[in-house]
Amino acid sequence: MALPPPPSSPPPPCPASRESLSCNWDFLQSLLGVLRIIQLLSGAICWMILAAHKYEGATYFAVFAAVLVWLLTLVIFGLSLLGRWSLVPVLGTRWLLTNIVHDLLLGVILFTAAAGIMGHKTQSFSYCNLRGYTKPCSYGAYVAVAVFAGVTAFLYLLSGLYCLARRFRGHLDIN
Repeated sequence: MALPPPPSSPPPPCPASRESLSCNWDFLQSLLGVLRIIQLLSGAICWMILAAHKYEGATYFAVFAAVLVWLLTLVIFGLSLLGRWSLVPVLGTRWLLTNIVHDLLLGVILFTAAAGIMGHKTQSFSYCNLRGYTKPCSYGAYVAVAVFAGVTAFLYLLSGLYCLARRFRGHLDIN
């Protein structure tokens, strides 16, 4: 069996990675860096409110989605902040495209999972906000989570569109 011929063109160049392990201040001060920090804060508030209250059924998936999205964002933010995206196999050479896919996909996932499920749960527990209802109810927590999940999903879609606009302008890097 013959080996396939070598590729006709070299792989795309990897965006310049930082040599030292120091903070990438240009990224931190960019719009994408600020959006990442706000995404991490609002995502953390979203899943902490969810985890602090009693939940059942589909809410387990909302907790899973919120925590997974938050952890993946933390990894992307850490690699971008330290300038070490070249350490990621395959995806590091296409870091801007990786950020586009990350933001758009996770924005849709978070919106459908957390905001959708929590909006449905809020409607099903709407009787709890009636005057005179004294039993414990998670209606307020469900409303807060639905709002924070919606805001966080909007921030993901906004940063995805920002990265997509950078890509169409010919940029290959996140800075």
